[in-house]
Amino acid sequence: MATDELHPNQGEGEQSSPRTHKCRDCGKEFRFLSRLKKHLRTHTGEKPYLCEECGKQFSVLYSLKKHMRTHTGEKPYNCEECSRQFSRLGHLKHHKRTHTGEKPYRCEECDKQFNSLCHLKQHIRTHTGEKPYRCEACSKQFSHLSNLKRHIRTHTGEKPYRCDVCSGQFSDLCNLKTHIRTHTGEKPQRCQECGRKFSELGSLKKHIRSHNGNIVFKFLHFSFRINSLTNMAARGESHPKQEEGEQSSPRTHKCGECGKEFHYRSDLKRHVRTHTGEKPYRCEECNKCFSLLGSLKKHMRTHTGEKSYRCEECGRFLELGDLKKHVRTHTGEKPFRCEECSKQFSESGNLKKHMRTHTGEKPYRCEECNMQFRDLGSMKRHMRTHTDEKPYRCEECSRQFSQLGHLETHMRTHTGEKPFRCEECSRQFRQLCHLEIHMLTHTGEKPYGCEECSKKFSQLSNLKRHLRTHVHI
Repeated sequence: MATDELHPNQGEGEQSSPRTHKCRDCGKEFRFLSRLKKHLRTHTGEKPYLCEECGKQFSVLYSLKKHMRTHTGEKPYNCEECSRQFSRLGHLKHHKRTHTGEKPYRCEECDKQFNSLCHLKQHIRTHTGEKPYRCEACSKQFSHLSNLKRHIRTHTGEKPYRCDVCSGQFSDLCNLKTHIRTHTGEKPQRCQECGRKFSELGSLKKHIRSHNGNIVFKFLHFSFRINSLTNMAARGESHPKQEEGEQSSPRTHKCGECGKEFHYRSDLKRHVRTHTGEKPYRCEECNKCFSLLGSLKKHMRTHTGEKSYRCEECGRFLELGDLKKHVRTHTGEKPFRCEECSKQFSESGNLKKHMRTHTGEKPYRCEECNMQFRDLGSMKRHMRTHTDEKPYRCEECSRQFSQLGHLETHMRTHTGEKPFRCEECSRQFRQLCHLEIHMLTHTGEKPYGCEECSKKFSQLSNLKRHLRTHVHI
């Protein structure tokens, strides 16, 4: 070739440049033909490299080599800090940042930082609302692939994670890890304010609020908030929720009706409906309305007959939240402890009600007579004394009751059931209160004393009859 002859890709007046190879499908250019060939497979879907172990195919030889390590167990990349080994170089690089604290990926919306690009991409979806992963069974969409995989198991019933101690099976690995702590007693989550330990992060977060939220910023899992404030200070900006002369503290949302405070606006919105009576969620089958979306979803199952979760002890089908509570009736587990008197409860709601016996708080008020109650259920039952409503009907004799418990007790007069047995003499009773009264005949206890003559009685009714002997007519 003559020295003044142009390169095929070089126009007149242009300097000589390396030859490129262009993709006809998308126009992307490559310096090497081999890279263009690899790229073309993204358009053709060709996967010429086959794993002989499992039959999985790959478009690039390097991907096959990485995959083969899942069969051989080979981990050629070693961390010099802790000697942990990895099958991929990218995994090692990501791991090293746990030692250095480096977080090179920053969200432009909120300045939160991440140690891996994939975590940043997932986080960005919390701002954009993008949910690219769709369930083919019910069309529900998810922002993370892992969340979709977990969701699919609610359709398939698959529980791939098994406890080696009790053979309990779980659909989610994190649920298995949490469950294992019930055997080991491990409580890895520690409150930095008072030293109390918890087996679950959620329990620790709830506990932290008992310290008025003041230590939230100290806790590792909220370090991103500290980073955000530091970055704002570096730019000369002040915290948007901090007035001059005030100390920074977590923002709360206060109910204008009763003064109750919430950490999240969404919780406040739900709470406000208890005052307004608003029920924005309507069942399309029967037009019944609900204040919570979760309540509507539960109700819908009464039409579809769907009951997703089965108790392995008794075979009863329940919703997931109800199943967890129900299982404790078999195990006897009472994970919620009162810090005042150490009494334990199987449900957090029952603990909250009990705490009001110490605080004297009665947040529910009857609009008819201003009587106050510790829990909503008690107020609703009381309201029926004003309305004469009796929503519970006996199917045997059509007698109606204002409380479900009264109907259940009444039904035993038809079935003959006496579920409460005395351990001393095996006598059985329809109601627990009758058993408790009977037990006094064995213990000799007489808790009801007459203030006139100090005579004591085992039953309140006997004391009332006795008091009439002191009445002077």
